Amino acid sequence: MTGGEREQTMAQVDTAQTGQGGAALSDTDSGAGYAGIRRVIRIGCRPGPWKRGLVLAALALLLGLVMLLHALVPNGIGNLGSLVETFLPWFGVFIPVLLAGALWRRSASAVAALLLPVTVWLSLFGGLLVDKSHPGGDLTVVSHNVSADNADPAGTARALIASGADVVALEELAQNDARLLVDATELRARQATVTYEKVLGEAYPYHSVQGNVGLWSRLPLSDIRPLDIGGDPAMNKTRALRTTVATDRGPLAVYVAHLGSVRVMPRKGFWTSERNVGAHALAKAIVAEQNSRIVLLGDLNGTMDDRVFAGLISRLRSAQDVAGDGFGFTWPAKFPMVRVDQILTRGVRPVRSWVLPATGSDHLPVAARIGW
Repeated sequence: MTGGEREQTMAQVDTAQTGQGGAALSDTDSGAGYAGIRRVIRIGCRPGPWKRGLVLAALALLLGLVMLLHALVPNGIGNLGSLVETFLPWFGVFIPVLLAGALWRRSASAVAALLLPVTVWLSLFGGLLVDKSHPGGDLTVVSHNVSADNADPAGTARALIASGADVVALEELAQNDARLLVDATELRARQATVTYEKVLGEAYPYHSVQGNVGLWSRLPLSDIRPLDIGGDPAMNKTRALRTTVATDRGPLAVYVAHLGSVRVMPRKGFWTSERNVGAHALAKAIVAEQNSRIVLLGDLNGTMDDRVFAGLISRLRSAQDVAGDGFGFTWPAKFPMVRVDQILTRGVRPVRSWVLPATGSDHLPVAARIGW
């Protein structure tokens, strides 16, 4: 082999080892190259922030639509619509939960979708987060479901007197009717009613008890009568009254009501039949009322978001909505979740609405200051 042939052979070997005259490619370098290519492909195929968390985005939109269109949720199946409306403010609890999930997933679509439920919730309840109370007023009214199981009726009565109320309405009193079957609970309730009459009578010279509701007043009462709002005829219980309170600004029609109980039942769903009958009867009485100035006090066993109260809300204003601070939840007293105890008005101006401290009842008392 000549020298030229040896040089040509060496050049061919060098080319085979290095590629096109470049550096040698080891197995390691080749593997790293393939890994880099795979990494680029994965990054390219990875969903962007608008494609991540689509399930969360769908849940956020569903939440917003349920709150926005709650009136369209049907009552045909277990009164689902009324149940949703009873706890409607609590749907806002799902917003921070969904937001946390959206941030964890880094989902721009889920965050954007949350704008709908946030906007709807604020439009429905944002006004309740602002203190709308004002100074002044002419009359303070209080309403309290004292509970038939109240172990301290005297203490409850003293607490209501200490509130400075001019008019006090009580619900869930015992009805002193010999035709009613008396058990241990009913006997305690009757004894409690005697206690309320005695203790409250020291501060309120005018009062009336009709069935399981009563009214105590510092101002004279007239035209006192029970109000038929339906209920179980077999129980023979009066659950509402109407009277006129004589004020310095003229007569004020005062209604006190305790509508039927509601409960969630396995087969019937959200059972509200007796409550609904009472709500419609009460609305009918308000329509027929001749006095332009009305205050309705009582345990209505429902929130004013519930469609069954549309007849009342179309003619009366909630003192809490007009002059309250917060939701004013009243039940259950240990952890209030809904406002079922109401003060509604017409022809007078609520200037303040608030919830009083707990008593021996499972409901919290509610109070309002009203003016002319």
